[in-house]
Amino acid sequence: MPQRPELSAQLHVDGSRLQAEIDQLASLSDTPAPSVTRVLFTPTDMQGRDYVKSLMRDAGLDIVEDAAGNIFGRWHGQAEGAVGTGSHCDAIPHAGKYDGTVGVLGGIAAVRALKDAGFTPNKTIDVIMFTAEEPTRFGIGCSGSRMMGGAVSAEELDALEDEDGITFAQARAGAGYAGELASVELRDDSYQHFVELHIEQGPVLEREAVQIGVVTAIAAPASFKISFHGTGGHAGTVLMPDRKDAMVPAAQLITLAEQLARDSHSDDTVATVGIVEVHPGAINSIPRDVTISFDIRDTDLACREEIVAQILRRAAELAQERDLAHEVEMINADPPAHADEDIQSAVVAACEDASLTYMPLVSRAYHDSLFIARKAPMGMIFVPSKDGISHRPDEYTSTEEMQQGVMVLAATLARLAG
Repeated sequence: MPQRPELSAQLHVDGSRLQAEIDQLASLSDTPAPSVTRVLFTPTDMQGRDYVKSLMRDAGLDIVEDAAGNIFGRWHGQAEGAVGTGSHCDAIPHAGKYDGTVGVLGGIAAVRALKDAGFTPNKTIDVIMFTAEEPTRFGIGCSGSRMMGGAVSAEELDALEDEDGITFAQARAGAGYAGELASVELRDDSYQHFVELHIEQGPVLEREAVQIGVVTAIAAPASFKISFHGTGGHAGTVLMPDRKDAMVPAAQLITLAEQLARDSHSDDTVATVGIVEVHPGAINSIPRDVTISFDIRDTDLACREEIVAQILRRAAELAQERDLAHEVEMINADPPAHADEDIQSAVVAACEDASLTYMPLVSRAYHDSLFIARKAPMGMIFVPSKDGISHRPDEYTSTEEMQQGVMVLAATLARLAG
């Protein structure tokens, strides 16, 4: 891979401009500052998209949009091949202003820095704003990158409905994206490398006083629901031998999931039950129907799948032991992804050229890169998150930290684009 150590000395990233652009995008929100809310294909989201496209044009990038609403700012190279970077700009309700946007606006800033330094790419460089990394409107995360990576069918995505009964197909058509959704999937040779700049959304970099995280892998979740159905009854009149309480086996599974994750041979295993739905939900009524939602994540696919299997086996045993009906609904089970070694090496070289400290990190959250990894070698660059906070209005990464991340991204792109 060609090395350009002299380029680092010529690179300059205008941190003040990047911060101003981050702030301007954050002002396009359905909730008041400092919170940010931009939900897919709403008028506010469309304003955000128009603003991002204006920045791409200002940087001299050609705009390409696909049928899912993914936006590409393209810097044409002199030879065949392409390198991609980017992230997302949608935001869950009452979120912060750095999640995703640092990777999109930072990607544009990296292009500006490379152009100002006189760099000319051999390979085309695409800065991508992915559609709906957040699952807010249609209940599925990474909609655009899933489609690009071939992880969801066009028919399945188009048929999804929001809480108002509007389908994804109707929503994208209303936003002006009415092409054939099947055309969104990338060819296997579309990108030779893809690298995403992102805030860490965790506490490690700040705690260790390290400037850059070199991502080695992205953990991915298996998400599923388990429901138990009993007979319920009055909390005072049904004696214990006669009960078919749906809550008790659900509680046993919650503690089992925690114990399995704690005892796992993989350091990256985590298990969460974030939703418990109880019917009828009265203090003096025995729970008749209980549904619990699991999120099991790991970078080790075999380990994660074994934990899921143990939970499902135990659920069936508990239902039989207590004479309850039970059912399982699998939501998704995406495989984890490992970062490409050449990209990691390019990020490390960029850090060393810029005299920035760095360390390897696993991404505990999943990102669009997880699905692009199905089509191209993938890597990620992390910058610190204050107190590890994300998805909250007080999410914060300093201008200097963003500037350093963009410097590393720019130098990495220069190495990868040749």
